[in-house]
Amino acid sequence: MEKKKIISNLDNSLLAGQKLIVGFDGLHFNSDLEFLISELKIGGIVLFSRNIESPYQLKTLLEKIKEFTAKHRLPKLFISIDQEGGEVARLKKPFTLFKGNPFIKNRKDAEKFAKAQAIELTELNINMNFAPVLDVIPENYKSIMEKRAFKGSAEKVAKLGCYVISSFQKFNIMAVAKHFPGIGRTCIDSHFELPTIDRNKKQLFAEELIPFENAIKSNVSGIMLSHIFYPDLDPKWQASLSPKIAKNLLRDEMGFNGLIMTDDLDMKSVKHDIKISAKQILLSDIDIVLICHKGPDIENMSNELKELINQNNEFLESAKKSFKRIIDIKDKYLN
Repeated sequence: MEKKKIISNLDNSLLAGQKLIVGFDGLHFNSDLEFLISELKIGGIVLFSRNIESPYQLKTLLEKIKEFTAKHRLPKLFISIDQEGGEVARLKKPFTLFKGNPFIKNRKDAEKFAKAQAIELTELNINMNFAPVLDVIPENYKSIMEKRAFKGSAEKVAKLGCYVISSFQKFNIMAVAKHFPGIGRTCIDSHFELPTIDRNKKQLFAEELIPFENAIKSNVSGIMLSHIFYPDLDPKWQASLSPKIAKNLLRDEMGFNGLIMTDDLDMKSVKHDIKISAKQILLSDIDIVLICHKGPDIENMSNELKELINQNNEFLESAKKSFKRIIDIKDKYLN
């Protein structure tokens, strides 16, 4: 759908829906996907192993999703996946397998991985990868991310990560760097509980934020926020719902103008109800809400966002700014 036509058809339903990247069940196009696309007007989907059986099946599914979206004259979808390689890889055999970030030692390794991955994803109709991981793990630290992060200093992580970002995006795959502002210093899994990292801003800029600063310079398409509590940065809200971290630090201070997205809001470290989360997302200049599992949270989040946008001009302006960023990057990568 042409950009001018999208903007002329703009309503609060579309403003809310485009902020959602969501998961679904099944291997084939179904009524759940019809509802998510035509009624909620979602901005994208995220694929998991439960949606993938074979290259032919996946390509067919995604072609039908694209056709249905176009038929309803809606913006093209982000078709996203977590394909880091190694421990986190939704595409199994017969798809190409990579050992993961800890085994990427240099520019050649990084570019070889990213190029091969980008070509394969493009052939399948996938256009966004939730990678690379840019978390920095201190030497001899037992981190939850040790099997998923690049090894070495913050400067080395930055270089390897930027090689991956540039290669992905050269081949038209939007890269999403994660997990801002860095979760290398935790051994607690935020899928199950809320970790705390006691690092102040000066310490973060000296180490954890170096890869993200470089990713921004490399024009990374998106940055994913962690579900981690950084009391020195924000004594009330975890990063994924924090105006001080998402808006003040990442957007204003570090100058990031791309997509800011949450990690999966279905994780148990997010203990707030949907209404509170929706409000924080709009206050924080967060563009994309990630909800990875089928269930009422998706529709409830859409409804809460619409209600807040309807009621408050500040929230309406926030949603419009996000919508422009979303449509601009879709216009860049999805034509």
